Amino acid sequence: MSELDRYDYQLPRELIAQEPLADRNDARLMVVNRRQQSIEHAYIRDLPRILRRGDCLISNDTRVVPARLLGERDATGGRWEGLFLEANADGFWRLLCKTRGKLRPGETVTLWDRDVRPVATLELIARQDAGVWLARPTRLSAYRPPASTLPPALQPAHSPSSESFELLEQIGRVPLPHYIRDGEMNDADRYSYQTVFAREPGAVAAPTAGLHFTHELLIELVGSGIQQCRVTLHVGMDTFRPITVEHLDQHPMHTEWGRIEQPAVDAIARCKAAGQRAVAIGTTSVRVLETAARESGILGSWSGQTDLFIRPPFPFRVVDALMTNFHLPRTTLIVLVHTFGGEELMRRAYQAAIEQRYRFYSYGDAMIIL
Repeated sequence: MSELDRYDYQLPRELIAQEPLADRNDARLMVVNRRQQSIEHAYIRDLPRILRRGDCLISNDTRVVPARLLGERDATGGRWEGLFLEANADGFWRLLCKTRGKLRPGETVTLWDRDVRPVATLELIARQDAGVWLARPTRLSAYRPPASTLPPALQPAHSPSSESFELLEQIGRVPLPHYIRDGEMNDADRYSYQTVFAREPGAVAAPTAGLHFTHELLIELVGSGIQQCRVTLHVGMDTFRPITVEHLDQHPMHTEWGRIEQPAVDAIARCKAAGQRAVAIGTTSVRVLETAARESGILGSWSGQTDLFIRPPFPFRVVDALMTNFHLPRTTLIVLVHTFGGEELMRRAYQAAIEQRYRFYSYGDAMIIL
């Protein structure tokens, strides 16, 4: 068995969840205990009894932006598709482009809204590394956007890039991974593919473990003495990219922007000092926490780009427990989970999930590793 084969498994296609459950709390939750080497089956609604009073739940408050763009090339009339990656302080966009033929600097693209109306233009400025383009968006003056139908909690927060995010809210599609309806969104995905924690716009993929929580469950957890704090990691599409090299140390790890502020650091420190557990909601929260403690070995406030690739052997300095969805094989995410939970136990857990017909991937069920 090669090094990468250890992170592979065969999944029946029908176990890939195509829609979220009507009630997020009805999702199944596999409870994996590292000390006892045991596997039990529960539901998300059971979290208040599974966690202990004083535990601290750490969630990722990134907000998924509707980053998938459609339009046509003004020069040829050909169909164009793009994926927004980020906006800089000057309002220029970095994005990936997909079209027939070769794009050239100076070319313009007309962007459509979800009703296929022309809304804005993109001037392609320069091609950068890895097929990324720098572009300048301009809203068409004749277009008047409809009032937002999103509830206030899901409206984009004001930021230096707020004009870009407002435009994306009007024209962009939810960037679903390809294994959900071949990436084609429906109207419900604007809500379903967003966590209740979402505040800071910038992700092009959801931190999927957070999709299981509702406001009602959070209130119940508070009543059970469970603490909560937030970090930010803007999830990129590379998070789903398979590892293609033979050895993990040859894999070029992608970077993502993250942040943890001092109030969250203090809350986690108090929790651990009292002998309770730091429980990360999702691999993205793990990545922030362990990045922030990587240099000194002690958790501190931090912001910036992280290229941390958590693979064996890795000394976890902050995270005591992890709640996470079931991940694609041969990806950095499943490597992280195996590193935290232990290879043999995680292989048993994934096999049990298949046998018990758990729902997999972004809209699927979850496990918590204690």
